[in-house]
Amino acid sequence: MLKNMYLDPEKAKDVIGHTGDGEKEEEQTAANTADPADNADEDKTQTVEDADESDDNEDFEEDGEEMEEIPLGNIFGIPVGQIDLGALMGQGHKRSKKKKKKVKKELFKLSEIPAPHAIKAQLDEYVIGQEQAKKVISVAVYNHYKRVFSKTSPDAEKYGTDVEIEKSNILMIGPTGSGKTYLVKTLAKLLDVPLAIADATSLTEAGYIGDDIESVLTKLLAAAGGDVQKAEMGIVFIDEIDKIAKKKSTNTRDVSGESVQQELLKLLEGADVEVPVGTGQKNAMTPMEMVNTDNILFICGGAFPDLETIIKERLTNTTSIGFGSDPKDKYDKDPDILSKVTNQDLREFGMIPEFLGRLPVTVTLQGLTKDFLVRILKEPKNAILKQYRKLLAMDEVNLNFDDDALEWIAEQALKKDTGARALRAIIEEFMLDIMFEIPKDPEIGSVTITRAYLEKHGGPRIEMREYS
Repeated sequence: MLKNMYLDPEKAKDVIGHTGDGEKEEEQTAANTADPADNADEDKTQTVEDADESDDNEDFEEDGEEMEEIPLGNIFGIPVGQIDLGALMGQGHKRSKKKKKKVKKELFKLSEIPAPHAIKAQLDEYVIGQEQAKKVISVAVYNHYKRVFSKTSPDAEKYGTDVEIEKSNILMIGPTGSGKTYLVKTLAKLLDVPLAIADATSLTEAGYIGDDIESVLTKLLAAAGGDVQKAEMGIVFIDEIDKIAKKKSTNTRDVSGESVQQELLKLLEGADVEVPVGTGQKNAMTPMEMVNTDNILFICGGAFPDLETIIKERLTNTTSIGFGSDPKDKYDKDPDILSKVTNQDLREFGMIPEFLGRLPVTVTLQGLTKDFLVRILKEPKNAILKQYRKLLAMDEVNLNFDDDALEWIAEQALKKDTGARALRAIIEEFMLDIMFEIPKDPEIGSVTITRAYLEKHGGPRIEMREYS
């Protein structure tokens, strides 16, 4: 069938509107006096046209589109009902699309979701300290995937459909180097879900220089190997979220602050987002995928400098009224001051209420002390010291560290003020010579790192092999 045909609108009006009665009578007379064979041919022709029309209508129905029939006769042998007159007049034909009913598809069984205690037990193997943070995250993740189950599994209907569970996105607050990123990476690895990490400082309002908000989903889709369904079950971690706080006073448009918070709202809440595949830039040549963020767990983290001051001022003002009031410096040395944070404090810092409302779970992490850093060196399943021991064990050499040497390493890390991430840099520096020199002598059986060696007052203790 001819679906698109150019016809001058004025001529179309003439053809449709000016078929006189005389013309109708002549056509009827011609039909009555026509040769029977001719009539038979016309019947065959009409039958073929009807069949063609039927086939074309079936094609439209298969595409899920409906075309309204306009009973106005034929134009040049073409049924008028099959010509898009609206398109000829520049208006276009309004086609109704049939909405497909969403069918629940089971992604996993309820029994497959690890319980909070199981999640925390696995985190304990890799993350030292931060007990409350691990507990809160374990419960939030457990509830998040139960929510996904309730929305995707047909079996969830037996638990009722009258209550809708809201998303449990997470806001992580903690000093630089306290383990926010490492905690999220470990969590994603244990759950075996794709993870995308984005820096909030690179995000800008659409149309400005920087990464669009959708770029975080492009990274997630890449982490999922292009599998949309897998990406829609993943985790997005947006670091440095405190850097998009609303500016206190500015005369220019805040394209990297409050505007970014506003644009993140739809992702956090759950929306269908068109995502460029393989690149963060949208253009006519880039393939696109539709990603639904409803089941994606969003975790936002930041150091929030000066937030402690805001918390202390609030607490001091509420406890310094009347007799027996607390001293003003009561909270100055409170190591757990961040755990007392409220949404009021975060709003004063510059986070908008709508944004905070979509991050209902708040997790605070403590700053790392020297004892914590020593434990981080020794205890995790993949501790840096265990990694070096394994490397030297392949050379059949035992590696040991004196306790005071570990304390020296922790002290140096604290001075750098970058938390646990400083530990590896310090160890890499002094282990370079060890890893280079020890394999030279096959008679060396063990090496012990001493504080004197680290302070450059001596060398490591080396023991040679003993042969019986």
